[in-house]
Amino acid sequence: MAAKKRKKDLINNNSKVPYFHREKWIYVHKGSTKERHGYCTLGEAFNRLDFCSAIKDTRRFNYVVRLLELIAKSQLPSLSGVAQKNYMNILERVVQKVLVDQQNVRPIKELLQTLYVSLCGLVQDMGKSVLVGNINMWVHRMENIMQWQQQLDNIQINRPKSTGMTLTDLPVSLQLNIMERLSDGRDLVSLGQVCPELGALTEDRLLWKRLCQYHFTDRQIRKRLMVSDKGHLEWKKMYFKLSRCYPHREQYSDTLHFCTHCHILFWKDTNHPCTANNPESCTMALYPQDFINLFNF
Repeated sequence: MAAKKRKKDLINNNSKVPYFHREKWIYVHKGSTKERHGYCTLGEAFNRLDFCSAIKDTRRFNYVVRLLELIAKSQLPSLSGVAQKNYMNILERVVQKVLVDQQNVRPIKELLQTLYVSLCGLVQDMGKSVLVGNINMWVHRMENIMQWQQQLDNIQINRPKSTGMTLTDLPVSLQLNIMERLSDGRDLVSLGQVCPELGALTEDRLLWKRLCQYHFTDRQIRKRLMVSDKGHLEWKKMYFKLSRCYPHREQYSDTLHFCTHCHILFWKDTNHPCTANNPESCTMALYPQDFINLFNF
């Protein structure tokens, strides 16, 4: 009987075609009035904003992924039932995009693991109105997450056919210059595993020093100093030690913005009602955590 009920729940859940809103901006207010009803909760904002198109934009992809991760860690129970379902639908689109493009595999695997761990705890509290819906639906969603994780693990990135010059053919100074553009030490380590020549270059102390100084403050670095037997600072070891203690500096090509004058939340390249009458100084960029904090009032 439980199996039949579960099958019926899944059919009912999958029969509804997901609807994605495509609003470029929304009004955010901190109290309901008879004159104006806006979108003042995290779930409503998540439903109304055009995140479906955002994940197709390379400038916004990492921003949306980070937002999904933050919601998975602590905000999922605060979403409405519609927003929770919309969250899973957007997540599925993100995974399918990564499977097709074969890019950004690691951050999506980390996102899925974070979500799965959170759901393991939340499903146990289903009787406390933590998640909206019955347990069969959420168990099915957890099974989907495990399936996506398996698909990502099985990705085999095809080596492109050689069309002439490769990275190792460039002068060493140019190779180092390219490596300096990498903002994640794990990418630097992965690059060093390609061949012994690149492996030697990725051990350059200056590369790791710049990574430490980019992501962490001088005070944080001073607290985690590591010196080698020869008296040199171990910048690579310090980077990974600092990474375990402090968050990395976030960088995004595009972010959501908030207008403090008219209380409009919008993407940076989208005009909103008061753009023509007010200077840009009344708007501020919102990092993913700022976006969530905007609704914690």
